[in-house]
Amino acid sequence: MRRVLLPAALIALLIGLWQLAASTGAIAELLSLEPYLVPSPTEIARSLWENRDLLAENAWVTLREIFLGILAATVVGVGFAVAMHRWRLVRDAAYPLIVASQTIPLVVIAPILVVWFDYGLTPKIVIVALFCFFPITVNVLDGLRSVDPEAIKLMRSLDASRWQRFWRAEAPAALPNLFTGVKISVVFAPIAAVFAEWAGSSAGLGHLIQSDAAYLEVARQFATVVVLSAMALVLMGLTVLAERRVVTWR
Repeated sequence: MRRVLLPAALIALLIGLWQLAASTGAIAELLSLEPYLVPSPTEIARSLWENRDLLAENAWVTLREIFLGILAATVVGVGFAVAMHRWRLVRDAAYPLIVASQTIPLVVIAPILVVWFDYGLTPKIVIVALFCFFPITVNVLDGLRSVDPEAIKLMRSLDASRWQRFWRAEAPAALPNLFTGVKISVVFAPIAAVFAEWAGSSAGLGHLIQSDAAYLEVARQFATVVVLSAMALVLMGLTVLAERRVVTWR
């Protein structure tokens, strides 16, 4: 109960202080802004309700980009990790390139992908997958390499083949690391999706934020951020639940 009540009490306190400061105009005065540019939590909640259909429609677009991007990153990342674990030559050749790929800002890549693949779903999926690929690949590779050596010796003594050792010892040892990589990815995937939509899109929460910025719809911008945060939290919760169901021995 304490782990639930203490964060809830802190959030309620922060929202109460925000409401008080926004209602009295203290935040707007401090930032030298017009009062309508600093919405209160009640105004944001009202915007959430009044624009629920618009937010839900655009959230579905962004959610598809996030889900398909994470799925693609998981499939490709696990494949790369298994290949690097299985063949030393692949690991020596590919691992430095995988690390180097993270030095390229996705903000720079996103417009190029939009030019290549147009304004459809494909560039958004690619950008989210690129964002999530590294943590999944590295975590799975570390998990595959962390298997107990004694377990491998035992299976060799029982005349187990290379793939039998992989499926019965190495893959189960890597499962917790896979979920760790996915949990990192689901937190940052909404950010990648928003970047992708800012580069060029006609729908999605990122597109909605850009449109609202042009018309100074600040309350709806905050409402959109709330929806993005809620999506990340729900995805994290589902990932944790799946981990508890699959990795039952932890």
